[in-house]
Amino acid sequence: MDRMPAKRPVTPFTPADFQLVLLRRMADHNPDLVEDARHELGASLTDMREANRRWQAMLRSPRSRGAAARYRSVLGAPESVEERRIGDLDCEALLWPVPLWPDLRFEVLLAPNGVAWNEWLVRAPGAPGPELRTLDDLRPWSCTVDEAARAFAPARPLEGSAPTRWGLAFTAPDGSGVPRPCAAEFTWGLLQRVAVSERPG
Repeated sequence: MDRMPAKRPVTPFTPADFQLVLLRRMADHNPDLVEDARHELGASLTDMREANRRWQAMLRSPRSRGAAARYRSVLGAPESVEERRIGDLDCEALLWPVPLWPDLRFEVLLAPNGVAWNEWLVRAPGAPGPELRTLDDLRPWSCTVDEAARAFAPARPLEGSAPTRWGLAFTAPDGSGVPRPCAAEFTWGLLQRVAVSERPG
């Protein structure tokens, strides 16, 4: 009688794996920063690709959990849970630490029905944000979407090229104080690059 092949144990998806998923989405814009961060995690390029493959398989699985349950299973209990009011709706923000960026937190914003509205990186409560005054301050990974929007208001949202990407259009002064129209791209809520118009604003 033939024996059934033994099932291979399923390797848990860890917080380090999730950080590799974040990095994989950022690699198109800032490969050097991503490579340094990957080495900090002690992971190879293959590890990063495999983590992203497994994450995508989790998202597409017919047994896929809701966002809150999925992140709890991977990242553990949130560091904090905050009540937020957006317009007329009360919602809940779940925050987890991200060791690669100690001053940031990964935030999942849940609507009253439990559906995730946003899944991105934000500044940790109480952590000082960057001083954003000119284009020179807008370096890759230097700020989050909301920080750039506040610093260079009014800012206009731009459609991202993927669900984990956002854009902002605003005017910011260059090093000489000349206002320049620009478009900033963010991945998982973290600044990746800024395209500056040669035409003064």
